[in-house]
Amino acid sequence: MKLADVLPFRGLFRNTPDESRPSKLLLLLESRVIWELSSLPLAMPWLMARVPRGDGHPVLVLPGLMADDVSTVPLRRFLAARGYDVTGWGQGRNFGPRQGVLGQMRKTLAELHGRTGRKVSVIGWSLGGVYARELAREAPDQVRQVVTLGSPIYGNPHTSSNAWGVYQMVSGKNDVDPGERGEGPPPGVPTTSIFTRTDGIVGWGCCIEKKGPLTDNIEIVGATHSGLGVHPLVLYALGDRLAQAEDGWTHFSPRGLERALYPAGSPDR
Repeated sequence: MKLADVLPFRGLFRNTPDESRPSKLLLLLESRVIWELSSLPLAMPWLMARVPRGDGHPVLVLPGLMADDVSTVPLRRFLAARGYDVTGWGQGRNFGPRQGVLGQMRKTLAELHGRTGRKVSVIGWSLGGVYARELAREAPDQVRQVVTLGSPIYGNPHTSSNAWGVYQMVSGKNDVDPGERGEGPPPGVPTTSIFTRTDGIVGWGCCIEKKGPLTDNIEIVGATHSGLGVHPLVLYALGDRLAQAEDGWTHFSPRGLERALYPAGSPDR
């Protein structure tokens, strides 16, 4: 065994994606989510002042493994306050791609698109981001953009995730079908991956999207996987992404003092 394999913070300064399973220490440090959640009320005045109001287009938010719509309430409330038409996934707890789950998401997406007559932005947290990419790949005419939060879109789930055993238990699957992993070329719509190198659940390198004219990676320094849906810097980035004109998507480039809060550039895949 190499020393680098047991170091708790290995890969923090790598320029290539680290797809190895996070250390046990990083998993233990996921408890920091309590502080991330408690910081949100304090950051809300800044967020409301600095994040532009949206154009009212529909937004679908998909939760992570073993989570439900309750987990995305802070995120959805913030986006609703910024003027978006926000919808949860409405399927209870996310036990993986069981029979009927993907079909119901396709139905929800089509209903939002049909009701509003507008393309839908899809935000997916962790496993929800894998779903979001597949929805966009299947129905690019209905999806405006995709944003994933700590989503394992690449890598081997057997060796890159501390949640693999839980996935097997609740989904009833011993492997992930290629179409359910999300791996492959990015969907043909603007796609942003938000990740943190201190993720204690998913190897951060698995979240790195392939670079291109319609893809972006945004790093949140020092965050937890469990707190990505409530972290103030994530909400700022989401607000920036969603506020762009449908035909005017550009790469993330914070302005003013916010520029110092996000690392410049991202690892190459």
